[in-house]
Amino acid sequence: MTPELQRMDWMPSPPLAPYSPLDLDHLSRMTLGDTELEQQVLAMFAEQAGRLLAAMAAVPAETGALAHKLKGSARGIGAFAVADAAASLETAIRTGHGRPDAFAALKEAVTEARAAIEAILKP
Repeated sequence: MTPELQRMDWMPSPPLAPYSPLDLDHLSRMTLGDTELEQQVLAMFAEQAGRLLAAMAAVPAETGALAHKLKGSARGIGAFAVADAAASLETAIRTGHGRPDAFAALKEAVTEARAAIEAILKP
């Protein structure tokens, strides 16, 4: 006897943990648990990310190199959504497809990360 198969609509699983644009465990490991250093690094990243996005908009020819720089910084602090978006922008530039959408996604990821950083640094 074979079991009957029923068609079921796919339904995404809920996230295992609430989404956060920052992996604070990663950041803690990278700063050896030094909370003062974590705050300094987060503040520097937030400022750098804003400057790099502005530079990408002002000098499009440099966008690939700037996205690469942002990707490395983001990985260092645990802003993996920013790093992934920067990598996607690098790919879009290299292939010549989807650059505006990739840049918009990067801006959104940076905005989310900067908001999370602001919340952490708020006294």
